[in-house]
Order: sequence, then C-alpha cells, then structure tokens
Amino acid sequence: MAPFRAEQLGSLLRPDDLLEVRAAIRDKGISGEEAGLPAVEKRAVADVVKLQQDLGIKAVTSGEFNRTRFWGLLWDEFDGSLQLQDAEADMFRLYHPDVVSLIEIGRHVMPGESVIAGAKLSHNPSKATSNLHELRLVQAAVPESEWGNIKLTMITPSWFHMRYAQDRAYTKEAYSNDADYFADVAKVYQAELDMLYKAGLRNVQFDDPGMAYFCSAKFRDGWVADERNTGTVEDLLDAYIALYNDSVSKAPADMHFGIHLCRGNFIGGRHFAEGAYDVIAKKLFQNLNLHTFYLEYDTERAGGFEPLRFLPKGKNVVVGVVSTKRRELEDKETIKQRLYKAADFVAEGRGESREEALKSICVSPQCGFSTHETGYPLSVEDQKKKLGLVRQVADEIWGEP
Repeated sequence: MAPFRAEQLGSLLRPDDLLEVRAAIRDKGISGEEAGLPAVEKRAVADVVKLQQDLGIKAVTSGEFNRTRFWGLLWDEFDGSLQLQDAEADMFRLYHPDVVSLIEIGRHVMPGESVIAGAKLSHNPSKATSNLHELRLVQAAVPESEWGNIKLTMITPSWFHMRYAQDRAYTKEAYSNDADYFADVAKVYQAELDMLYKAGLRNVQFDDPGMAYFCSAKFRDGWVADERNTGTVEDLLDAYIALYNDSVSKAPADMHFGIHLCRGNFIGGRHFAEGAYDVIAKKLFQNLNLHTFYLEYDTERAGGFEPLRFLPKGKNVVVGVVSTKRRELEDKETIKQRLYKAADFVAEGRGESREEALKSICVSPQCGFSTHETGYPLSVEDQKKKLGLVRQVADEIWGEP
C-alpha cells in the first residue's frame, strides 16, 4: 500500500503526438474526436504507465497527460463555479507568490483563466468527468489486481481561495463568509472522492503549492500589511487544515491520502517562493489528517530536515531530493546520505532508531516533470535517468517497492 519507497509526483513529459493533437484542437477549433484525441491519449497513457512500470515505480499515474496544467479541470466541473478571463488585479492578494509572478501590472489583470464561486458550489456527477476519465485510462493499462496502486493527483481544496483578496473567492450572492464557502468545498470534495473510490481509486496525492507559501516570509509580511484580511495568517493556515480534514473525513480507511508541497514549478522550471518548513511543520504534520507528506527538498529554498522532528508515528514523508528542474543527474551517494540525515531527525523527534525512522521515509523527485504541458528543461532520457536514480536509491536503502 502507498506510499512506496520510490515515488514520482504525477506529471511526466508529454509525447509529441499528444501535444500536436491538443494544438490542433486549440488552434483549429476542432473537437477532440475530430482531432483523434481519444486514441492518441489512450495510447500515450498506456505507454507512460509502462515506462513507470519498467523503471520500478509502483504508484503509477497518467503522467497527467489528459491535462494541460497540473490542477486539471476539477474546479471547472463544480456546479456554481464561475470562470473569469483576465480578472481584475484588485481581486487578488498581490503578495501571493503566483500572483506576484504572473500578474500583468500594466494591464491591471491576472492573465488567463481564474475560477471563483458564482453560486453555491455542489458536485454534479454528470459534469465531474475528468478525474474519472483519467483514472480509467490508467486502469485500462494495468491489471485490476494493481488498481489500488494507481495514484491520482488532485488540486488542493484551497486552490481557488488563497490567491484571492478577502471575500473575493466567491460572489456576494454565493457566500457571505469563508466558513460557509469552505463547508461547501469540503462537501464537493467528499462527493468527488466517494465517486472515485467506487471506481477503484485508493491513492490520492493533493498538490498544494499554497501550503508551502505559508513558509514564505514575503507572503506572511504581505498578509500582515493587507488591511482587508480578517484574522491572522495562522488563522488561514488552521482553516485550510480544517478544510482538508473535512474533505477527507468521509473516505474509507483504505484510501491513502498525501499532500505534495512545492514552491512552484512553472514553465522553464521557474519557482515562485522560498522558505523552510519550520514555521508550519508542527501544525502540518500533527494536525493535518493525511497519511503522507511529499516534500520538496532539492534546493536550499526548502531549508533543512530539522522540521521532520515533528513527524508523528504512523505518518510518512516522501523526501523530494531529485530535481526535475536541472538536467544534471544527482550523485547517488549524496542522495542516500541526505535521506539518512532526514531519518535521523525523524528518529530524534520520535525517540527511535534511524532504522525505525527509515520505515516512514521514501524518496522521489521534488515535483513533477511537466506541471504544464510544455516548456520544461529535461528530455525524456533525462526523465528516465532521474526516475531510475530514485528507484536505485530506494533499492539500496530499503530493498523493497
């Protein structure tokens, strides 16, 4: 059962034929069926599943091949969601790392698409199809006996809240306060997870750059300076933890949940924030009712392993020490020593041996290889070498999947 000793975090480099079909859909205004997308997508997912299997990765994903961006279409499928194009800048927290990096100050807009709640949010099974479609693509490529290993990445429940200014994640007609909004978001996620569980999903990884942004001094300082905010930044962190806990509260006991924290992996391998986990570690590890923490640890931007002292018994950490942003291959022995160091801090916090602590540790890249569909620095061969290194390190330390 997840997590496995060698993990990969979701997105993988897309094949050219898939990109060409999606470009034809976008540029020519034709349907997916007219462009031949179903057959190309099915074949591409089957191929990337085999790639992962050949490299010894058990928690196989679709490579996120059916998405153009890592957060997918989940929020677009909620009843009540409202899509905005080039939304006005004053809707946003201008100190939020994504906003700082992407907003067009001259035009006073956040370019591209944004989503808010335009009415009460609810789950509509007839519209909520993208995650189910993705899951079935992967299921078609593996024996049913291995369906439980399949990992589906899902965007954090707070994705379309943190970036917005106070009370701007929803219209006044939809909600009057965050508490009511969060309650409905949790209900939608509960329904989505129930639907996916009934379809055979047992392994979920929530992708949450925003949780890592709580580590950023610039974000925290911006919050304090923003007179529109209600409460403290710690209140917001507590609210997001409660939102997660509510979202997974009705899931069966055999459904594994993890959270992936990173500081941005935009086109070109660009990051958006920095800051060590120390300031959030105790609440993150002890209050969040998830099983596994997939943590970015490939650069000094993430700080040291000291916060792992707060990891309780019964929870796991997947240490992301292999970079998907740099082509050069990491030194195997250096990676192993870093994992031992991480284990020593876990052991210190729990009062146990390194060997015991290692049972709660796994290894992975720090992020996916293609969180958007194009524009990343590694080649497919580089990707294979990186994942192969992850598998080799896991074999030499643990000797198990």
